[in-house]
Amino acid sequence: MSSPYRPIVGLTMGDPAGIGPEVVVKAMNEEALYDRCRPLAIGDAAVFRRTTAALGIDARVSVTSEPANGTYSHGTLDVFQATSENLESIVPGEVQPAAGKAAAECVIKATELALAGKIDAIATAPLNKDALNQAGYHYPGHTEMLADLTGTTDFSLTLIADQLRVIHVTTHVSMRKALDLIDRGRVLRIVRLADRFCRYLGIAAPRVAVAGFNCHAGENGLFGSEEIDHIRPAVEEARAEGIDATGPWPGDTIFYRASKGEFDIVVAMYHDQGHIPVKMLGFEAGVNTTAGLPIIRTSVDHGTAFDIAGTGKASHGSMVEAVRLAAKLTLEKRPVGV
Repeated sequence: MSSPYRPIVGLTMGDPAGIGPEVVVKAMNEEALYDRCRPLAIGDAAVFRRTTAALGIDARVSVTSEPANGTYSHGTLDVFQATSENLESIVPGEVQPAAGKAAAECVIKATELALAGKIDAIATAPLNKDALNQAGYHYPGHTEMLADLTGTTDFSLTLIADQLRVIHVTTHVSMRKALDLIDRGRVLRIVRLADRFCRYLGIAAPRVAVAGFNCHAGENGLFGSEEIDHIRPAVEEARAEGIDATGPWPGDTIFYRASKGEFDIVVAMYHDQGHIPVKMLGFEAGVNTTAGLPIIRTSVDHGTAFDIAGTGKASHGSMVEAVRLAAKLTLEKRPVGV
């Protein structure tokens, strides 16, 4: 009997001025991770060498030009060199265009490798949106960048923490803009995507809960009409298509109910509505993924943490969970015996 397939998961470096290199190195130093997958750091070998030394981790940094040829054993940090930037002078905790460029190049290379089938999935460390834009990459974040790189138009930021799964109708926009973006068609598109994403995860009959935008889900128009004009009609249309969607539900209770198993996924109307409950439930274990992409991508559910960059204090729990989920999704989609 052949041994179980171990997916190659590419861990992007993230912004080298943040905690990205640290959480990647710490995650790849977890021996148990190698039972699940073949972790490959995608970034700058020199940065990973400095990070490994600073953390006092006894691991050899090995550069490979072909992901399939990596060592993939505990004690060796396999690295794919993805940036040509000289990062020797990068200052921890500061926004720097060179760091933003290097982070972007890592995401671009990881995407190319995934699309070519050379790696099975991507787990991204955090990048800094300001540094990214200063480097000339004008994206609000990973989600939009990956969608552009893969030619994807139907996608959404999705968070997972334990039993709670949250997909977003709007993300990196102001609250005023988010309100303008709430319409029946957009909500319906995300409800459909939520249903498909849950099926992708192996949930045969997804229960999709849709949150309202206003307090108390508008209280029948007393606190706003978005629920009446757009959200409820979208839910009704989704139900007519055979999707088990319900709502709009008040945002202050729906996430609790979902976390207890009443629903399989919650459709949040805006960024903080979805992010706050997930991060309260599992800040260090939450995972960010992107529903709708043609490749498997997961991510840590935290930022670059410039305030502790270079101190060795960063927790790598979310990165470990991101890699585990990436490996799990790969195996669920891979034909048996391959």
